[in-house]
Amino acid sequence: MHTNYKAAGTALITPFHKDGSIDFKSLERLIEYQIENNIGYFVLMGTTGESATLNKDEKFALIDFAKEIINKRKPIVLGIGGNNTQEVVNCINTTNLDGISAILSVCPYYNKPQQNGIFQHYKYISNSSPLPIILYNVPGRTGANIQAETTIKIANELKNIIGIKEASGNLFQIMEIIKNKPKNFLVISGDDVLTLPIMSLGGDGVISVISNAYPKEFSKMISLCLDGKFAEAKTIHYKLLDIINAIFMEGSPAGIKAVLEIMKLTSNNLRLPLMPVGKTTYNFISKLI
Repeated sequence: MHTNYKAAGTALITPFHKDGSIDFKSLERLIEYQIENNIGYFVLMGTTGESATLNKDEKFALIDFAKEIINKRKPIVLGIGGNNTQEVVNCINTTNLDGISAILSVCPYYNKPQQNGIFQHYKYISNSSPLPIILYNVPGRTGANIQAETTIKIANELKNIIGIKEASGNLFQIMEIIKNKPKNFLVISGDDVLTLPIMSLGGDGVISVISNAYPKEFSKMISLCLDGKFAEAKTIHYKLLDIINAIFMEGSPAGIKAVLEIMKLTSNNLRLPLMPVGKTTYNFISKLI
């Protein structure tokens, strides 16, 4: 169950047409590009996929389409999270989870729950989910941090929660988790730029934004890290460092969509309230590529 995720997973973008509808043709092209270039697994309906702006029918259509194209060639992790615990469970129960291998569930946002509230939220979801769950801690977006102590408690007590995507940017917190976690609990980097340091500390892989564009290089870096070849991994890390930094200058997924347009993989359309990156950033990204 765990071995699949000791790899680079791509947090897949959702390509849109100019009119805002989903561009399925580009999505198919992007999925095939990922598989050809050795990506470990896919994450659908994450932040990078602009899932917050997709309605229920669009989500189901996108999931069904992606499952059909991927056709069991790679594992699929599906983002199902929110700040209404009961609604998250309802969503898990009403989604066709055939062909999905795990659920990525973001820390409840906006409500600012206490640590015990976070624990109880995941306990309730965990008891209702037929699939293993990966926590997603991204305090920069949610306004709430899953503290190391809470993650460890969840890891020890809730058996079908198999890991955490850690995007707190707090290396001390991540080290605490790695030091105190049960053996099989996965610590997955949620920050492209911190992936190498996190793996050198004992992390297990990444759920990546930049791998939408550079799946081959990022997958290679992860496998080198897993083999303990950090000097070789470092070469790839520094090669991609500037472009990783650039794609987050005006937020994600605006930056990565600019990259994918320049690489002629998808068009550069986003849904409001997100906007494409400005001209200066676009030109800067273009030069880096």
